[in-house]
Amino acid sequence: MANILYLVHRLPYPPNKGDKVRSYNLLKHLLKQHRVFLGTFIDDPEDEPQIATLRGMCTELHVANLKPRLAKIRSLNGLLADEPLTLRYYRDASLQAWVDNTCNRHQIDAAVIFSSAMAQYVEDKSRLPTVIDFVDVDSAKWTQYAPKHRWPMSWLYRREGEYLLDYERKMAAQADRSFFVTEAEVALFTSLAPECGVRVEAMCNGVDADYFSPDPFRSSPFQIDQPVVQSTTSNHREIPIVFTGAMDYWPNVDAVTWFAKEVLPGLLQRRPEARFYIVGRNPTPDVLALASDQIVVTGTVPDVRPYLQHAGVVVAPLRLARGIQNKILEAMAMERPVIASAECAAAVDAEKGSELLTAITATEFITAIDTQLANPELAIQIGHAARARVIAHYSWEAHMSHIDRYLPTATANQ
Repeated sequence: MANILYLVHRLPYPPNKGDKVRSYNLLKHLLKQHRVFLGTFIDDPEDEPQIATLRGMCTELHVANLKPRLAKIRSLNGLLADEPLTLRYYRDASLQAWVDNTCNRHQIDAAVIFSSAMAQYVEDKSRLPTVIDFVDVDSAKWTQYAPKHRWPMSWLYRREGEYLLDYERKMAAQADRSFFVTEAEVALFTSLAPECGVRVEAMCNGVDADYFSPDPFRSSPFQIDQPVVQSTTSNHREIPIVFTGAMDYWPNVDAVTWFAKEVLPGLLQRRPEARFYIVGRNPTPDVLALASDQIVVTGTVPDVRPYLQHAGVVVAPLRLARGIQNKILEAMAMERPVIASAECAAAVDAEKGSELLTAITATEFITAIDTQLANPELAIQIGHAARARVIAHYSWEAHMSHIDRYLPTATANQ
């Protein structure tokens, strides 16, 4: 049992959004074999009651407050300092002091860093064995955002991509090992940082298939017993089309906006009983503005599983996506047919067409959704195959164990 310093950019509990699902499962894995000293940020007041849970799990915990609006303003100082804005956004003197003090007071055997932004806290500790879980190539994300926005944001995103890549290369070269969520992300990073090619590998996401499993006694959150609004001449009942995700994350906002404007009108011509449910916390004003008789914006829900289990189909029409989308794995585990953009689907190890469906254009999405709704037996067959794939290939424990070979097994001061 070793002493592990674990630094995460967002409180890794509760696991209610993509990055927190991964960081929490990595924490659970580390705790099975090690004493964990956790340093992290809290950026959502709703998470404050969960601090006590983490404190009970870890040997020591330090939580720094992060106010997103102020952090964005503070990060602009990075323009003057010729450094990534991301580093300034997550820079906190109290957290740095805690890291330094922890390393001085305890025999820390290794550091595990979750996301590139947290590497700055051990940048001067070159003798400390360090493993970085980059998850995705974040620099590429910012570069990808640039052409989707107007100046000056296009310039700012392009700059952030360039500066953050320089930092990612620097820290990957310094770390003992670095991980990305898929082989595609590994290939992308090594093409951008060839000098780091032998020091990086993939550590895939997983899903808790016991938690995300269909339950015949789980009630539906949908208005399945009421006629669809504006369909008074029909006996059809509501058919929910579901999207899940944090709705303050720009790729998710872009995805639901595109689906609502480009896909839903055509789908309603074929299926007037369809209703699009956008399920997720912190919907932005743009997302809230989508709400209508045909579109429901739920905001935070206590449990996403009822929405997945009782969905007609689940969609993931992300046009900008990095790595594996947990929302896809969770819906597959719930035995629902999932229709994802080709870019999203490419990262998932599943048989396209029989376990996971793909679409690119609005017309393809409409056709794929309509086909599933018209063939309930086919939808059930795909759902069963999807869950079988998740159980066979997406165990968190199997994937997280990849990190073990790069961590010490014991400390001299047990």
